[in-house]
Amino acid sequence: MGVSATYPFDIAETDRLLSTTRAVRKRLDLDRPVERDVLLDCLRLAVQAPTMSNSQEWRWIVVTDDAKREAVAGVYRNLSAAYLEEASKTHEDPQTRRTYESAYELSQFMGRVPALVIPCVESSYNIDSGNAVAAAVYGSIIPATWSFQLALRSRGLGSVYTTFHLFGADQVAEILGIPDNVTQVALLPVAYTKGTDFKPADRPPVEDVVFWNTWGEH
Repeated sequence: MGVSATYPFDIAETDRLLSTTRAVRKRLDLDRPVERDVLLDCLRLAVQAPTMSNSQEWRWIVVTDDAKREAVAGVYRNLSAAYLEEASKTHEDPQTRRTYESAYELSQFMGRVPALVIPCVESSYNIDSGNAVAAAVYGSIIPATWSFQLALRSRGLGSVYTTFHLFGADQVAEILGIPDNVTQVALLPVAYTKGTDFKPADRPPVEDVVFWNTWGEH
């Protein structure tokens, strides 16, 4: 006889949201504007995520100005296009190759995506500080970013977490007036999606990647 439980949320809908929030590239609707209020609603939910020592140092810059959006996209395109194009032709795994193909296509039209959202931390993080500091800093912004993506999905929008622009973060900072004491963490192109019928991805059985008490023991 199974164990019954009373959950505080609709488990089926919650699980559907969590399992179908995909990295969206090809199905971004480039022609439909994204309303400022919708983005703010999603960001209000995002900042409910936990932060390191309650620091609340997340900051967000939303780029909707045509010229600035294209300038930021140009930095991304210049840094990523050659690598992504090559990877899309040479990677051995077909699924991964398709991912690179769609990423390359995104690099070509990113300037047309209605909104680019850059999550930041108001901290001049030094990579030489070590893994423990890195985990704390990024652990304060990445959960919020994922909450933002979930909120987008629930409203019929999509995004993808990208980082290529960070190789040119100084250029992006100059375009957008981002201060030196702010660390950019990612770049999310945001748009309504063409359809909402996303499905769970093909993943290995969780039993194969979870170890109990000792590494290697299932």
